[in-house]
Amino acid sequence: MNTKKIGDKGEDFAINILKSKGYEILERNYRFKRAEIDVITLHNNLLIFVEVKALHSFNHGYPEERVNQAKINKILEAAEHYIFAINWQKDIRFDVLSIDLNNPDNYFHIEDAFY
Repeated sequence: MNTKKIGDKGEDFAINILKSKGYEILERNYRFKRAEIDVITLHNNLLIFVEVKALHSFNHGYPEERVNQAKINKILEAAEHYIFAINWQKDIRFDVLSIDLNNPDNYFHIEDAFY
């Protein structure tokens, strides 16, 4: 399975997980320049930017460990653009949702993961 298909499958699982928790999905794969946010949601008056990381195997580390500073910077850039585009005036949060594709019930939702 190629990287794009793995990412899409992980995002599908992530959206189902988030919806089951009562999150309203606003955007998927929001792009600004070379930056992308996997999922943008609304929950409890918070605008939440979610980075989804999914792997078939944890042999080389956990998916959430792949969210490095360069990735965070790109997410922040895209989030800033989105916030200004919709004139958001309330609180925001950045989450990471790590998913085991072999067992999607085995996920780790890190709320307020950075900044």
